[in-house]
Amino acid sequence: MAEIHKLIVQKGKEAASSLADASIVNIAAGVLGDDRGGLGYTYSGLCLTALPHRRIPDDQPWERVGHKVKLLVEPGRLDVAGKTKLFGVPYGARARMILIYLITQAVKTNSREIALGRSMRAWLEAMGVTVGGETAKAFREQSMRIAACSMKFFWEAERGGTGFDKGGIVRKGLLFGDSIDTGDQPRLFDDTVVLDEVFYVAAKEHPVPLLEAAVRHLRDRSMSLDIYVWLAYRLHVLERPTPITWAAIHAQFGGGFKEARFFRRPFLEALEAATAAYPDAKVEIAEDSSGLILHPSRPPVGKLLGV
Repeated sequence: MAEIHKLIVQKGKEAASSLADASIVNIAAGVLGDDRGGLGYTYSGLCLTALPHRRIPDDQPWERVGHKVKLLVEPGRLDVAGKTKLFGVPYGARARMILIYLITQAVKTNSREIALGRSMRAWLEAMGVTVGGETAKAFREQSMRIAACSMKFFWEAERGGTGFDKGGIVRKGLLFGDSIDTGDQPRLFDDTVVLDEVFYVAAKEHPVPLLEAAVRHLRDRSMSLDIYVWLAYRLHVLERPTPITWAAIHAQFGGGFKEARFFRRPFLEALEAATAAYPDAKVEIAEDSSGLILHPSRPPVGKLLGV
């Protein structure tokens, strides 16, 4: 991937077209050529674990194990039109985009109350998402799931303690009106959402900066988004090359794949996209095929932060 980035910088996108699929070259060129320099944020716990990539049964909880942390997400219920309805665990790229938006706004505004409506719509459109029709329905569904679910992190360092005592993400809000995208002033989201206090404090105390250009180019790739935020969190704090076994990679990212051998190919494809969006990432496949080797790397937002 380093060769692709080098060729794009020196000779342009076309020069790298023979080295990778066009979609990968477009990601790399898009990130390298972005001059907006926007910053987004996520929470460190979400860099070490992952939500499902696809829908699971609505009554089924979700567990993933990452580096010294375990994530437990449980479905929940909301009152909708006077009736209590079960909403399953959030999943896919849309859920990840919503969480990045909420955490980014919490970090930037120092407030649990996050503006939605036009503000979120503008951000999504800046991320390349056309909000309307089926896309609007997909965001509505994932927002309801995020509002209803319980999310807990169990950190190894805390000897069994939980990252969130309460386990919520949203205290109130994040619901939709009956009408979507109608009239001159489309209403997709409620005006505001209030984050759960414990989730807000955790996100504020442990934010991980992301390059918005990378998020924009990975917006439809849920596994690549997971890998990107994982590398953004881990690489710049490493002091030496660090091997990661396939078993550990599968435990963190392989939800939906029963066996690691069926997981490797889609993971490597997702890794290619993630590293295309993170030019300074130094990651290699171990020579003995036992997993990956992560190398100390400049953070993805190093230029913006002067690192």
